[in-house]
Amino acid sequence: MQFTSEQRFDDGVLEREFALGEIPGILWTPGSASAPAPLILVGHPGGLRHMYPRLVARARHAAAEGFAAATIELPGSGGRPRWAAAEEARADLRRALEAGEPVDDEIVDRLVLPLVEKAVPEWRAALDDLLALPEIGGPVGYSGGVIAIGIRLAVVEPRISAALLFAGSFVPRTMFEEARQITIPLQVLLQWDDEGNDRQLALNLFDAFGSKEKTLHANMGGHTGVPQFEGDDGNRFFARHLK
Repeated sequence: MQFTSEQRFDDGVLEREFALGEIPGILWTPGSASAPAPLILVGHPGGLRHMYPRLVARARHAAAEGFAAATIELPGSGGRPRWAAAEEARADLRRALEAGEPVDDEIVDRLVLPLVEKAVPEWRAALDDLLALPEIGGPVGYSGGVIAIGIRLAVVEPRISAALLFAGSFVPRTMFEEARQITIPLQVLLQWDDEGNDRQLALNLFDAFGSKEKTLHANMGGHTGVPQFEGDDGNRFFARHLK
């Protein structure tokens, strides 16, 4: 991991951009930390520059409670190389949504499964380097989407102690079996009127999660209408499990 730039905000939070090989990422650390901070991995649907305003707001909100936060660019997004199969699947998905047609499972599989296979090892490699920093002490949480990436990480990465999953993206039905293997505490955020999300599929997925402690937060509104108080609830969730 190589740090490439840094800036400090007026609340004391230090933001550092880094490169993990060819993978760009951002790390935020609280300014007043007197001990190594627990870490939250900030998931998102891709495009760091496009997502930056929301990512930095989430990270600074977490830093105010003493958490470090980090994210990386997803495969095939931002300035990273595209792959033709994913672009074709994304176009098919967009056509189905615009036509108001059901999204075929085959389209979801073509789009999401290769992304999970590529992204999860990269998240784990980033976690290796982040936990080697003296200012990061663990334990680790995962917060955000793509929810399928969060599911896989929760199953295969023992260093993740809790996850706050955003139910705003399609999940291959083959991953429901993985969801049943999850045992860490979960909090799932669902926007009831999310125009790009299959609500019933999200409810079925929540039912499938194997965790003994799992909570569903469902709010009215579309994909970008998440109430501000959910940020405070998320911090309280992680405070219970990461501190």
